[in-house]
Amino acid sequence: MPGYEGRLELTWTNKTKRLLAAEDGSYEWVDPSDYRVAEVRLLEDVGVIGDVGRERAADNLLIRGDALNALRSLARLPEFARHYLGQVKLAYLDPPFNTQQSFLHYDDNLEHSVWLTMMRDRLMQIHDLLSPDGSVWVHLDDSEIGYCRVMMDEVFGAQSFVATVLWEGRYSRSSDAAFSTSHNFLLVYARDPQTWRRIRNRLPRADEQAKQYRNPDDDPLGPWRIIPLDAPQIRANLQYPITTPSGDTRLPPPGRHWSMTEDRWNDVVASGRAYFGKGGGGSPGIKRYLSEVDDIVPNTWWSHEECGHTDEAKKELMALFPGVEPFSTPKPERLMHRIIHIASNPDDIVLDPFVGSGTTAAVAHKMGRRWIGIEREVATIDTFAIPRLTKVVQGKDPGGVTEVTGWRVGGGYRVMSVAPSMFETDDGLIFLADSMTNGRLAEATAAQLGFAFEPSAPFAGRKGRTRLAVIDGVVNDDVVRILVSALNMGERVVICGTGIDPDARTVLRELRAGSSLRKIPAALLAEYRTGQQLQLELAETIAMVTDGDGSTTAEPTGTVEVATPDG
Repeated sequence: MPGYEGRLELTWTNKTKRLLAAEDGSYEWVDPSDYRVAEVRLLEDVGVIGDVGRERAADNLLIRGDALNALRSLARLPEFARHYLGQVKLAYLDPPFNTQQSFLHYDDNLEHSVWLTMMRDRLMQIHDLLSPDGSVWVHLDDSEIGYCRVMMDEVFGAQSFVATVLWEGRYSRSSDAAFSTSHNFLLVYARDPQTWRRIRNRLPRADEQAKQYRNPDDDPLGPWRIIPLDAPQIRANLQYPITTPSGDTRLPPPGRHWSMTEDRWNDVVASGRAYFGKGGGGSPGIKRYLSEVDDIVPNTWWSHEECGHTDEAKKELMALFPGVEPFSTPKPERLMHRIIHIASNPDDIVLDPFVGSGTTAAVAHKMGRRWIGIEREVATIDTFAIPRLTKVVQGKDPGGVTEVTGWRVGGGYRVMSVAPSMFETDDGLIFLADSMTNGRLAEATAAQLGFAFEPSAPFAGRKGRTRLAVIDGVVNDDVVRILVSALNMGERVVICGTGIDPDARTVLRELRAGSSLRKIPAALLAEYRTGQQLQLELAETIAMVTDGDGSTTAEPTGTVEVATPDG
């Protein structure tokens, strides 16, 4: 716009950086192109509980590891991307609130910039996983709600904001605070708010609302309540007189009009739905029957009577795990039941990247949804999530929303783990990890390059008409000839080796045009630098276009030395 410059945005320390999470929960700022945050990790099988299918990516998944790595694997590993990329209906995030407190089961003492970067990076991954009619719900308190709202506007677009829901998670008062905090927030965003509004589910009418409907005249159509005929403002064509059964004449009250034309009102009278009070001389109204009333539109205030409270959540866990110190910040199953009901339908995919004690997954299972739960803390998974979800599968969890959902027994899930990095660092040099040998190296390389892992000697993967060959050793002209001879007509090959004979490139160009030869890990690290930097610049460009700005600058990526077994 002429005469204006700049755009509305939230800035914070090291916003252009990424966060590398360590096993002890600490973080390190790195460039977006750093292989440690750009690497696509494999997902390894740990165990199976209950009944699962043959295709592991299609099952319910409980994943051990940092959410950023796990989310990238779901979106980038072809095996999993087929099932999850653009197909998650509901993502619910209950992250550390950054309240400057110390909790038993995770460190909630994160500086604002660290917290915002951590959330931004994970929400960007979730954005790609959401279905076109999907939504993301972020559960927060006052600590970060304002910052997170602006940051989510940047990730999803301000037009994607749907509502801020307030949940009354606490019903008792604290006498030692300036204000006794009663509620948390739920920030709700949708990929397409208009589409989401059409497909989201309404809530069943509560008993208290149903009590407004009575049947004092034994109407055969059942309980009813009166809807007044008058409406605000004056409209000349809707000011006609109405004669009551008692013979009185009624006009709209001052400053108001009748809500329908005289012809339509006469139809109401003929149908027996007109009502004029007990004596037949009152203001005209229309009977609305309980049987005709739709479910209600969700509002933004959720009381503890409707959705439970924190004490209820802890009691649910104590019933499941007698004698075990409860998880610090559990959510009641009734709260998750309402969220999942509104935002999804049976067989839809529900994602929780901070699954904690497993409430989201447990309720989703009982409601017939597919689910993915991710948790970094192994102790939390082993102590709470796995035992709890196993009880749900085995029908040994009678509490929570079990009765409401009619849950009995069945289903199953897979426990998976984010694999260690395929690289190791020693004094600034990057090497292949000792574990990256033979088939494992091939699977990891396929993951980084976006090939579907299809081990069929001599190849390891496929992407359309291009085959992948991974050699843990030197690729020379003889190796190239063998691989090319195994190709079908019209196919090309990407050959990756830990060592490369210079003459091999010439031979490959002559034998099969369009094929390429790459050195591990140097080629993979170079791809991270270009791919991740382009992704960052694209994200910034999208934000810029959304806000109407005209320019932006991206921070240059760093450099790193690379070493391979053959030097």
